Amino acid sequence: MEGTLWPVLPFTPWLTRWHLTPDGEPLRTHGSDLLPVLWHGQGEGQAAMLKLARSEEERRGAGLMQFWQGDGAARVLAVSEDGAALLLERVSGCRSLTALVHAGHDDEATRLLCAAAARLHRPRPGPLPPLLPLADWFRGLFAGEKQDTRLHFPAAVARQLLASPQEVGPLHGDLHHANVLDGGDPGQGGRGWLAIDPKGLHGERGYDHANLLCNPDPATALRPGRLERQLAVAAHAARLDPARLARWVMAYTGLSAAWWLEDGREAEAAQMLALGERARRLF
Repeated sequence: MEGTLWPVLPFTPWLTRWHLTPDGEPLRTHGSDLLPVLWHGQGEGQAAMLKLARSEEERRGAGLMQFWQGDGAARVLAVSEDGAALLLERVSGCRSLTALVHAGHDDEATRLLCAAAARLHRPRPGPLPPLLPLADWFRGLFAGEKQDTRLHFPAAVARQLLASPQEVGPLHGDLHHANVLDGGDPGQGGRGWLAIDPKGLHGERGYDHANLLCNPDPATALRPGRLERQLAVAAHAARLDPARLARWVMAYTGLSAAWWLEDGREAEAAQMLALGERARRLF
């Protein structure tokens, strides 16, 4: 989890309430503060991560993590009433999907991500937690197209997809190589690959797969022929229509570019727009 060092003070009430001991340096990410801890709720200290949300999307994510109940995601050990504080098992296996890609096993990483998505997307009993409709998630793209004509086509594609959704359900919302961690080999008592840091969305499952195709980094995503190959691998593994998945990639890259432009990051936006143009040729 990338971030910058942050004081321990905000965590103090939760350390006391949940019988936790700090076990590493605090971190601050875009939407939350994190602290590695040991949880003494079951005798011996269990490695855990204390997460304090600073945004609504992080609080929605806490509700979705509870809904998954550790099936395909890190287990929730404790949560505050409003979802602002979350205690998760610390997933610390030595394997990395990003490292797998850079070692030349991109196909395998994509298949593992699709398998992780399938676990998260499968139907479950019980009421859904509060989730953000995918159409609302795309508001940044629809606002951005008024400022930049390069966003017109991806916005039009997104509107078409959102107007006729297929296979709708809870979505992770940020499913990529760094957000699916090694929970150990199931054949040796582990729990497989486990998701963290969901955004808590609701919509067509193809969106989650479009996200993973644009990762783990721009250089990899833009490598010649990479999108074409991994889109075919993902479509087969996830049983998705390749042309529709390509459209979701176009929509996703437009949304990502709109966010980068909002932050004044032209270079990053241009990379996403270039990847979107490659997806456009696959429709």
